[in-house]
Amino acid sequence: MKNPPKYFGNELEYLKKVLESENWSSTSGTWNQLLEESICKKFRSEYAVTMNSGTSTLHAALVAVGVRPGDEVISPALTVIMDTSATIHAGAIPVYADIDPETFNVDPADLKRKITSKTKAIIVVPLYGLPCDMDEIMEIANEHNIPVIEDNAECFMSEYKGRMVGTFGAMASYSFENSKHMSCGEGGAITTNNEHYATMARKMSNHGFKNSTARTGRTKLNLDDFQNPEYKRHDEIGWNYRMSEFSAAIATAQLENLENLIQLRVEASKLFLGVIAETGCDYLIPQKTGADRTNSCWTFAVKYEGEKSIGVSWQDFRKEYIKNGGDGIYAAWSVPYLEPVMSERSFVKVNPSIYEKIKYEKGICPIAEEVQSKIMQFKNNYRDLELANSKAESLRRTILNFKNKAP
Repeated sequence: MKNPPKYFGNELEYLKKVLESENWSSTSGTWNQLLEESICKKFRSEYAVTMNSGTSTLHAALVAVGVRPGDEVISPALTVIMDTSATIHAGAIPVYADIDPETFNVDPADLKRKITSKTKAIIVVPLYGLPCDMDEIMEIANEHNIPVIEDNAECFMSEYKGRMVGTFGAMASYSFENSKHMSCGEGGAITTNNEHYATMARKMSNHGFKNSTARTGRTKLNLDDFQNPEYKRHDEIGWNYRMSEFSAAIATAQLENLENLIQLRVEASKLFLGVIAETGCDYLIPQKTGADRTNSCWTFAVKYEGEKSIGVSWQDFRKEYIKNGGDGIYAAWSVPYLEPVMSERSFVKVNPSIYEKIKYEKGICPIAEEVQSKIMQFKNNYRDLELANSKAESLRRTILNFKNKAP
């Protein structure tokens, strides 16, 4: 069985419309504006700004909320390095908070301990689609008047106590990269209810054009002004983080099917979860999802304790799963501060005056370091549940094979 294409809606029709138009750039086209309006409705926000990646959105969000060189930004110790790199691009100092060993999300208590007078933003990551403890996090952030940025790259439309993720903090960041719930290859968006933040994020992503607003990034609204040699265009330093009209057209079609795309991953994850329960496997410990929140299941993640329980290494379990027809098992990324760019201090050259005394070593967040080495991520982005069921059966055979080999 082959996994059906992920583009099963209006993608081709919308792409053709872009090709047939004269406007392929977001500065003059209409697809980005349509996508932003649709995102606002879907994600319950007042403003949305599309960009070329979920990393660009993080960088722009940090600058928009006022992070400046030398400030500190706290992010969880178990996440991709992009939260770190965006912080460094903003000239700020990454600070890491440890995680809860059962949810794999940031631990609010350790987050609170890491706050200093230099902390100017907090990035929270609802890992694998599971919302963080937002009540506790927002209470801490509000107490210290620190804006929270929700990095929802892996979390689309999950709910925490009946409220959608992305509506708690000052801004939320989404990724439309190839592996995400909805995708246009590369792309992303920020959402916010704050007009100033939206305007600043727009300017940061649009070369600092002064006529960029919270609602639009089109640069040629009045040709009489724009074609005047005395016209001044830029009032901020920005970057070109704009999304093309082609990407916006694809993302618009994906957004139309987002609930279906999410539900397919949720149902596939339930199949894996069922196998673990039915076989009585106690060494594959699923990410804990409390009754007060939903998990949009970017992947199906477990903590592997098989080395201690059945004497089988992480890699040997993976090999057996593949042998039994599985698609492989992905490891969690290294904790960011142990990546060579951080531990070997290559990041210092970005701005030596800020980073020359900053060092990161093993032991900063011991729980994250331990959990990271044990996490198994099972592929679940199947558009055919029969195919997903076959992979769940591969897991069943793997578990039973090791059970039968036990002395």
